[in-house]
Amino acid sequence: MRSRDIGILLQCHLMLAAAMYFDLGEQEEKCIIEDIPVDMLVTSQFLLQPWDVTGFSHSPHLGVTVKVIDPNHEVQMSKRFGKSGKFTFTAHASGQHYLCFQTNSTRFAVFAGERLKLHLDVQMGEHSIDPSLDRTKANMENLENSLNHMIDQMMYIARKQEYQREKEEAFRRISEETNSKVLWWAVVQICVLLSVGFWQMKRLKEFFIAKKLV
Repeated sequence: MRSRDIGILLQCHLMLAAAMYFDLGEQEEKCIIEDIPVDMLVTSQFLLQPWDVTGFSHSPHLGVTVKVIDPNHEVQMSKRFGKSGKFTFTAHASGQHYLCFQTNSTRFAVFAGERLKLHLDVQMGEHSIDPSLDRTKANMENLENSLNHMIDQMMYIARKQEYQREKEEAFRRISEETNSKVLWWAVVQICVLLSVGFWQMKRLKEFFIAKKLV
């Protein structure tokens, strides 16, 4: 991942749905880190507002640039939004994904000092429950959405466990290779020591014979 001006790197291992907020200055970029399995659909919504909503905003036309970076440090998505927006993407590989948010400002950097707050909601799975559903809908419809949400939770957990098993298998393979190399190195050392000892005994015997001591 090439260097960029990131104020604070927030590492958040969020599960299926997580709402949060953090401060974000003008022309500042901050990222969160998501450990996402392959082929997982991620949906995120955000809202940018002044930290003090009762005060006067010096940047009423601020927007947000959203950037998604995959585990191979390649930009998977980059898009500009207004003060609020929604974006989705599908993970092409398992691993840590960077979700970066940067405010857009036309003011000079020396004047861009307004403190802002970014509200963020991240959901994983294809059938996330929308909190804005009309409460007048039938109970059966809500129950169906809840069941779909639970199914997606189970699928996410299963993919997460499979991803962890892959990581454990890779670590076990590396450990076995290291142990094998250490064992062979010990065998080589023993052989060298035995060879040197045998050679020394032979030379010592020849010396005694030459001096007629035996």
